[in-house]
Amino acid sequence: MHALPLYHQHGLSGVHAALIAGGTVHIRSQFSPADLAHAIADTDATALFGVPTIYQSLMAADMAMAPLRRLRLAVCGSAPLSPALADRLAGELGRVPLIRYGTTETGLNVSNPLDEPPGDTVGVPLPGVMARIWGADGASADGPSAAGPGVGGPGVGGEIQIRGPQVFAGYWRDPAATRTAFTPDGWFRTGDIGAVDPATGHLAIRGRIKEMIITGGLNVYPREVEIALEEHPSVAEAAVAGVPHERWGEQVTAWVVLRDGHGFDEASLIAHARERLAGYKCPKQVFKLTALPRNHVGKLVRSALR
Repeated sequence: MHALPLYHQHGLSGVHAALIAGGTVHIRSQFSPADLAHAIADTDATALFGVPTIYQSLMAADMAMAPLRRLRLAVCGSAPLSPALADRLAGELGRVPLIRYGTTETGLNVSNPLDEPPGDTVGVPLPGVMARIWGADGASADGPSAAGPGVGGPGVGGEIQIRGPQVFAGYWRDPAATRTAFTPDGWFRTGDIGAVDPATGHLAIRGRIKEMIITGGLNVYPREVEIALEEHPSVAEAAVAGVPHERWGEQVTAWVVLRDGHGFDEASLIAHARERLAGYKCPKQVFKLTALPRNHVGKLVRSALR
């Protein structure tokens, strides 16, 4: 069962997987929690391809969760799954959704193991796929980094780069974009920032290079701030972006969606962040939204926030 667009890598891979396995796919042209829940129950579906927004909506609709408990596999991708939502889903589903990582240009690259997948990483490279972290904290892949001669060590953030037979050859009739997309030694530059957990070898996504906030000359990963805010009992979802500021260059700013029955308290949310983050990472302002701006596959549209 899935309700994802088929012109996107995540949605298309759900169809490919079923075809390869000789399975059946029930495709919903639009997503609504009630429709998806009824369709899973009516078809005895055993697997669901979803994004965090879908799971968040299903959690908000209590009646939608009962059919999901019968699933043998719940897949999540396209956007980061917050630790808070992962914990709630583990309680409701009996397991954390299987989180993977890929791009349109490279297909599926990294996946958690099927048995007891963690909710805070995207896993390890699949067989035949090579992945590396290049540069420290998203530094340019064209030169050396503070972490060594270009390649970040365990726990050090940098750009995720991919190599393997699944990587595309280039952009159609756009040689300039193709040259920019690859390093001189032939690795595809994803533009995503990640780090490898030194204890497990699992890859964790920290955000996009273009989304990194530089405030007072210091780098802030929006996702780190979002996770801290989502640990507050009143917050269902959080989004963070840099807003131009005369003094800081960019001001760390947050937008939150509240859980039902909770009031908005900006000072409390900022204080909550200060208990968990260095001062320069904490939002200077927090705004309330009824929903975060997202695109057709559930990815956050940060430009709309600004």
